[in-house]
Amino acid sequence: MSKLSFRTELCKGCGLCVTACPRGLVALSETEINQKGHPPAELRDEERCTSCAFCAIMCPDCVIEVFK
Repeated sequence: MSKLSFRTELCKGCGLCVTACPRGLVALSETEINQKGHPPAELRDEERCTSCAFCAIMCPDCVIEVFK
């Protein structure tokens, strides 16, 4: 089961979640663009994610859901 879920259609690509991740595991997509024209956030290495939720707390649009 995935530790993070991203509602990519709501992401505005602000990058706040990227800077909030203490392990540097969240990044803006280099291959996808959402319906708003922004690169959505994505988790790069699920195995190293600790579900700390810093990314979700920082997201102003509630794009990220964390599972423990």
